[in-house]
Amino acid sequence: MTNFDFIQSASQVIDIERKSIEALSHALDQNFVDACELMLNCQGRVIVTGMGKSGHIANKIAATLASTGTPAFFVHPGEASHGDLGMITKNDVVLALSNSGETSEITSLLPVLKRIGCSIIAMTGNKDSTLSSNSTVHLNAAVEEEACPLGLAPTASTTVSLVLGDALAVSLLEARGFTADDFALSHPGGALGRKLLLTNGDVMHTGERIPLVVQSATLKEAIFEISAKGLGMTGVVNNEGTLVGLFTDGDLRRWLDHDKSISELNIADVMNTSFTSSTSNVLAAETLSLMESKKINGLFVVDPQDKPIGALNMHDLLKAGVI
Repeated sequence: MTNFDFIQSASQVIDIERKSIEALSHALDQNFVDACELMLNCQGRVIVTGMGKSGHIANKIAATLASTGTPAFFVHPGEASHGDLGMITKNDVVLALSNSGETSEITSLLPVLKRIGCSIIAMTGNKDSTLSSNSTVHLNAAVEEEACPLGLAPTASTTVSLVLGDALAVSLLEARGFTADDFALSHPGGALGRKLLLTNGDVMHTGERIPLVVQSATLKEAIFEISAKGLGMTGVVNNEGTLVGLFTDGDLRRWLDHDKSISELNIADVMNTSFTSSTSNVLAAETLSLMESKKINGLFVVDPQDKPIGALNMHDLLKAGVI
């Protein structure tokens, strides 16, 4: 065992990086606006590049931009010198990251980028560097100190660069009016895609699996329907097939508490005529929010004529990965 204070060391790192981010927020100026406008008006793609740790941050920034409405991709500066510069056109904007602004793999690209005619945004910690001096816009990512006590490992500087990249991406997202539906198009896979893309029509029970009884049915018949379909509820339809009521197993328990004989009751005597329904094209995530706000466990999906075409409950949303 060691007596080294790991918590103290970690707290100091976090404190240094927090102060660096706070300083960044106060240092935003017209250059940030100019960079955003360059990227917003870009007719091509935003090419993000960086070497070493800056390269890892650049890769993440490119991915965030691409997923939030700004077409972007990462180009490794070493590979760029060996053919990948062919990916870059005069209509593109290059976002180059280098804390020193003197990274040779980056600065060696500058003459070619100038010749291509693309705009260059430099993100550096040195406003007087070669990269910043040869850029269209310079974003200052300077920090007072690294969190590394040796002052060698990029720590606070990479954190500030990452935060500045996120600030660019989110500012552009808002300026474009980028919506959740737009976001879903670039995130179709996994849990995020399920939450953003699944509609009621993808989740609901249909056909014979919909629990329904006619308005003239007895309460006993309605109870059998609830048990048979397993959704904890049944809908009630009139002669035209329009949904006019709802009865749940919770309603049944409340009626039993009345200590009254229910064997002779019709469903029309006990059904709820005030109920919540939805349509098939509504996102399942929105339906989840609706059900939570109404404190209900299930609902019916209806067509424009209020005829039931599906039914779903919380368990269905859980199975679909929406919850």
